[in-house]
Amino acid sequence: MASSRNGAVRGSMRPISGANSSNLRSSSFKSRIPSSAPAPRRNSTSAALGAADNGVPGRVRVAVRLRPRNADESVADADFADCVELQPELKRLKLRKNNWDTETYEFDEVLTEAASQKRVYQVVAKPVVESVLEGYNGTVMAYGQTGTGKTFTLGRLGDEDTAARGIMVRSMEDIIGGTSLDTDSISVSYLQLYMETIQDLLDPTNDNIAIVEDPRTGDVSLPGATHVEIRNQQNFLELLQLGETHRVAANTKLNTESSRSHAILMVHVKRSVVENEDPVSNEMENSSHFVRPSKPLVRRSKLVLVDLAGSERVHKSGSEGHMLEEAKSINLSLSALGKCINAIAENSPHVPLRDSKLTRLLRDSFGGTARTSLIVTIGPSPRHRGETTSTILFGQRAMKVENMLKIKEEFDYKSLSKKLEVQLDKVIAENERQLKAFDDDVERINRQAQNRISEVEKNFAEALEKEKLKCQMEYMESVKKLEEKLISNQRNHENDKRNGEVNGVVTASEFTRLKESLENEMKLRKAAEEEVSKVKSQSTLKTRSGEGEDAGISRLQKLLEDEALQKKKLEEEVTILRSQLVQLTFEADQMRRCLDRGAPGNSYSGTDSLPSRHSHARESVNGQKAPFATLCEQVGLQKILQLLESDDANIRIHAVKVVANLAAEEANQEKIVEAGGLTSLLMLLRSYEDETVRRVAAGAIANLAMNEVSQQLIVDQGGISLLSLTAADAEDPQTLRMVAGAIANLCGNDKLQARLWSDGGIKALLGMVRCGHPDVLAQVARGIANFAKCESRATTQGVKSGRSLLIEDGALPWIVQHANDEAAPIRRHIELALCHLAQHEVNAKEMISGGALWELVRISKECSREDIRSLAHRTLSSSPVFRSEIRRLGIQF
Repeated sequence: MASSRNGAVRGSMRPISGANSSNLRSSSFKSRIPSSAPAPRRNSTSAALGAADNGVPGRVRVAVRLRPRNADESVADADFADCVELQPELKRLKLRKNNWDTETYEFDEVLTEAASQKRVYQVVAKPVVESVLEGYNGTVMAYGQTGTGKTFTLGRLGDEDTAARGIMVRSMEDIIGGTSLDTDSISVSYLQLYMETIQDLLDPTNDNIAIVEDPRTGDVSLPGATHVEIRNQQNFLELLQLGETHRVAANTKLNTESSRSHAILMVHVKRSVVENEDPVSNEMENSSHFVRPSKPLVRRSKLVLVDLAGSERVHKSGSEGHMLEEAKSINLSLSALGKCINAIAENSPHVPLRDSKLTRLLRDSFGGTARTSLIVTIGPSPRHRGETTSTILFGQRAMKVENMLKIKEEFDYKSLSKKLEVQLDKVIAENERQLKAFDDDVERINRQAQNRISEVEKNFAEALEKEKLKCQMEYMESVKKLEEKLISNQRNHENDKRNGEVNGVVTASEFTRLKESLENEMKLRKAAEEEVSKVKSQSTLKTRSGEGEDAGISRLQKLLEDEALQKKKLEEEVTILRSQLVQLTFEADQMRRCLDRGAPGNSYSGTDSLPSRHSHARESVNGQKAPFATLCEQVGLQKILQLLESDDANIRIHAVKVVANLAAEEANQEKIVEAGGLTSLLMLLRSYEDETVRRVAAGAIANLAMNEVSQQLIVDQGGISLLSLTAADAEDPQTLRMVAGAIANLCGNDKLQARLWSDGGIKALLGMVRCGHPDVLAQVARGIANFAKCESRATTQGVKSGRSLLIEDGALPWIVQHANDEAAPIRRHIELALCHLAQHEVNAKEMISGGALWELVRISKECSREDIRSLAHRTLSSSPVFRSEIRRLGIQF
């Protein structure tokens, strides 16, 4: 008798048996291939076929685990020592044949009855799982007598105690953690091999699944099995629970819930990788070389977890009837597996893989291309020494099997095709947009040219008519003077004749001279009319044929130009006087209203305020039209816009103020854009350095930016870049407020997100916080909230992916800093922006590291607006990342 249950026994020590010297050199259970070692180089042909030509050798790794004594064994074997003695530090196991003789075996890992489930997973399955994530196939299998803990080791769910989770649950947890849901996919199949029939545990109606072998590669697949895509750990646990309810089990003398079938869990992992090929040098010119572009690859790997049914002797298990047939089938498949392992270990020319469906399913695990780990479970009872010896010898034979590990890769043609299609669509859309913009520009230029030609023809016709009238008036005046002179002479003649005075003043010759003068004047009138007709005809010929004009036409055109210039100056002065009158009338009306209400009368300037501040000016109290609308009707919008190009600075300033006030009216915005007002305002913003002109022009653009059609035109005409340059140069807070308001309005358009960001709009918005003025900061906060809201909506609809562009441009620190600002408008917009940024998991980690989590918790509790408070609470509750961090920090919300 031994002195203790696991103590040393007297007797001779036999030589180590079971494993050859090559298998015993490595005592570590981990793979010989380091995780940092590069994968074997593959040429393009082998990569296209999806597998490397050369494999990496990898021996089957075997661990042994001892089950502690159960209640029956503690009573029945109380006077007997355990038949097994473990030496885990030496990775040895001693098996007592009797009280004097023992046999010693070495394994890759020896696990005592006190070994935790976590340690078992780390030394047995974790290296295989890591290989699967790198692209290799892997197998983890449990073998042993009935009741020795195979199912406990492999398939324990750990519902009540997470520390008791088995290899299946822990493997899937690492696989999900090591893959990306955006680019990778995981699917599982759960099967059982019962009475040489493959049945689907996830779909019990599918009870006879056929095995299909690829004649070219020899790969084994089960196309009839159910494949379920896994998105999270909870989904996987529900599938395992469902499968366990359908697995065949029975009560035997050795185990109250003995598995009567082999359970097989297959995990299929598909990962997308990008591989850069080596530079290819040119033989003709050693100094020149090129690098081929990266190519998208897909690595497909498979993890097979096998919980074998327990080997048993009929007289010990007490199997009868149908259970006896089940035991025969189990022992037959395990015997076939042992024969295959023996044949592979002894390099036999024939391996009987087709003797059992189990060996066909595991052909890749023993002697194939998969990395395989085997854990053999044994019991301590000396009554089952024979079964324990058989299990140990099975593990020793398995250690002699050498596999050739290979990665299966293939081109990701689908991803590459989709990527190219997206790029092609973008190029086509951009080409169409540019073509449409070009056509619009050509049409606009043609329209402007036609308008100018019509205007010139009209002005020329008016000038000719005026000149004709002038000549006629001069002629009539001359005739009138001559008639008056003739009448006067006749009266003098009559007076002289009546008085009898004959002084010879009026003679027949003088009368003839006067008559000739009158005829000459009539001839001059006729000649003038002919000259006017000739000038008109020559002018028409000049318009049609482009021929040179004579000196008379040049003089006439000069006169027309002088008159047109004088008329233009007069019209400008009249327009300015009218606009000043309307401005003064409007300001007086505002002052009167303030006095009537008893409020302090602050003078109002529509150009220095955003549209929201002067929306009440759309209609006067007595129902009359707004003063600026009246001005537009009296003067004409086109003439007002022409004043924007005036050389006089005062005229230009008054004109841009009038346009800004007109732009505040929603009804006028479309008319201003159609008349070219937006283009003129952008030109002012680009060319003039006068602070007043820039401030008022930016305010007018901000008013127009409230219209969706105007927003698109502002972006197409480079308005974002102009606003960004103005923001960088300006120092006046009012100018910065106008620019920030315009960009904030553009931020609310879903279609302009990418252009707004690429043209520097967000960086310009963040750059204006240097001013520190509360009004400027309020507009910046409003723009950030609008942009975050549109970004959240685009991500929810699947239009956009990846982290927020606001975070890309470094807006998060400023947002967190002003999340609790004293100014209510700033705080409200920043709180809303934080809630929208937090709605997507890709932003969660950076928001946590940036301190945004504490602000979100504060918003969910203290925000004055109920809708923002509810949004923050809902976002924190639905995000796994935020929930995990809140639990870690112990925050109550």
